[in-house]
Amino acid sequence: MADHHDPTELGAFLKACRARVQPEDLGLTSYGGRRRVAGLRREELAQLAGVSPSYYARLEQGQSRHASTEVLEAIASALELTAPEREYLRALGAAAGRRPASRPAAVEHADPALLELLQTMPQVPALVLGRRSDVLAWNPMGHALLAGNHDRGAARVPGRRANMTELVFLDPDTRELYADWDRKARAVVGNLRLVAGAHPDDHALATLIGRLTMASPEFAGLWADHRVQACAAARYDLRHPLIGALTVTQQTLRSIDRPDQTLVTCTAPAGSASAAALAMLSHLIEPSQEARTTSPVG
Repeated sequence: MADHHDPTELGAFLKACRARVQPEDLGLTSYGGRRRVAGLRREELAQLAGVSPSYYARLEQGQSRHASTEVLEAIASALELTAPEREYLRALGAAAGRRPASRPAAVEHADPALLELLQTMPQVPALVLGRRSDVLAWNPMGHALLAGNHDRGAARVPGRRANMTELVFLDPDTRELYADWDRKARAVVGNLRLVAGAHPDDHALATLIGRLTMASPEFAGLWADHRVQACAAARYDLRHPLIGALTVTQQTLRSIDRPDQTLVTCTAPAGSASAAALAMLSHLIEPSQEARTTSPVG
């Protein structure tokens, strides 16, 4: 993958956003004729953002490393970027103007407060994810619903932990689990790009993205699209091997003390068929849940 300190990464994102916007969408007059580029031309975007075409061209070509916050905000407004896209653009602009740092990746450990919360909700499938989407901890229901074919205890061992992005793209059981796998895949990649923009010095994250790019053409295609999407709440139809079809709402709650870590929960409305399916899953795994009282959540 490209180094996030490479200013061409900023240019690639701007070019991808520009290609998704049609002139008439922004009130520009189209004079007909065949357009050689998809979406806006550089000079059209420069006009909308109030910058010179030559300056914008240098920015997109990676020849200008010090775009001001005001310029980036003007471009973001012209492109009508979403809040996550603006956040990503600012991160790329800041990264392009500084020298890469060289430091080893820190080993992540689950926030104790999130672990306490995880242990108080045994009937709700839940897990704690680190910055790179490694599973730092999960309760028995979270493990049974999302990855029952993987070693639950591996969450306590750095280097052996399940990675949810890898599972989505490389694990056949996870692909089968999500009825609308394409939508889940887009959401995962969009969030990972947002994280990568915020942490350009994270070599372990860059290695993960490079490994997925080589191993999965579908990941490579989505990554090249430069879509940015923040994980919040989304409903997914699941096809579970033990309890059949159900629909859950996946919510992502971020730790205040450790903002790189999130608690992901899967819920269903009370009284619904999906809630009954989750209750059935809890009953099916009950014999294995004795470990809850004798060992840490993992």
